[in-house]
Amino acid sequence: MVTPVQTSPTALIREDNIVRARMPSPRRDRDEARAHLTSVLQTTLDLTQLVNLFFESLQDVVSVSGLTYTHAAHAVQIQTGKACVHSSAYRLITPDDNLGEIVFTRGRRFKEQELTVLEFLIGTLLYPLRNALKYREAINTALQDPLTGAGNRAAMQNTLDRELRLARRYRQALSLLVIDIDHFKSINDRLGHSGGDQVLREVAQQIGRASRETDLTFRYGGEEFVVVLSNTGESGAATIAERVRQGIDTLAIRLKGDAVHTTVSVGCSTLTAEDDIASLFERADKALYKAKQKGRNRVVAG
Repeated sequence: MVTPVQTSPTALIREDNIVRARMPSPRRDRDEARAHLTSVLQTTLDLTQLVNLFFESLQDVVSVSGLTYTHAAHAVQIQTGKACVHSSAYRLITPDDNLGEIVFTRGRRFKEQELTVLEFLIGTLLYPLRNALKYREAINTALQDPLTGAGNRAAMQNTLDRELRLARRYRQALSLLVIDIDHFKSINDRLGHSGGDQVLREVAQQIGRASRETDLTFRYGGEEFVVVLSNTGESGAATIAERVRQGIDTLAIRLKGDAVHTTVSVGCSTLTAEDDIASLFERADKALYKAKQKGRNRVVAG
C-alpha cells in the first residue's frame, strides 16, 4: 500500500504493479512520461548519474526543487537540487531488496495529485536503481583488499589520479602518508600467517579510526598502507600521521587471549608545483625509509 504524507513522511513503494494498482487509470501524459523515464534510466549504471537523470526528468511532470537518495547499508547519500522545507519521503522496496529511501523537497506543499504522479513514476526507478547498486557493489569489491577492507592498489591509483586533478584545478593541498608495520616478518614468524593477517586487519582499522572521514586508506602491498589526504597541507598531514602512529603504538591486538603490540613507521609528503603522482609517492616512500633508519615507530616528512 502507498500512503504519501507531507513534511518528511515515510511511504512504502513496493513493486511496479502495486504502484500501478494505486493509480486511477493514468493519463496519456503520465504514460508518456513513464515511457520516457524508463528509456532514460536505462542509459547508465552509475548511481549518481542515475539519480540526477531521474531528478531532471521529473521536472517535466512535477515541480521538485530537491532530491535526496540514501541507502545506509551501502553508505550512499546523493543530493541534487535545492533542499526546501516541504518534503515527501518514500522507502523503496521490492520483494527481494531494500533499495533505500528517496526524499523530494520544494518550497510549497505537494498536492495529492502530484504525490500520486510521483509514486507512479518512482516505479520506473526501482529496477534501474537495483542494477546500479549491484554494479556499484561489484566495482567496490573489485577495488577492495579482501583481507583488510582497505582499498587496493588499483583503487589507490584511481584516487590519486582524481585527487591530483582536483588539487590542480582548485589549487588545493594534497598530502600522502605511506605507513609500514615495523618488524612485521618477525610477527608472522612468531604468530603464523593467521596471526599476521589479524594484525594487518587491526592496523587497517586503527588507521581508519585515526583518520578523518574524508581520508582514504589503501593497502599498497604486504604490510604497507597508503592514506590519501585531500585538501591537507604539511602540518595537517603531520598531525594525522602522528595520530595514526600513536593509535597503533597503544593498540592491543587480542590473539588467543594474549595482547599483541606493534608499531608503525610513517612517511609524509605534500604536493608541490613540480610534483606528479610518482614523485609525490616517491618522497613519502623515502621519508618512510628515513623513519625506519632513525629507529622506527616515528613520523618523517619528505
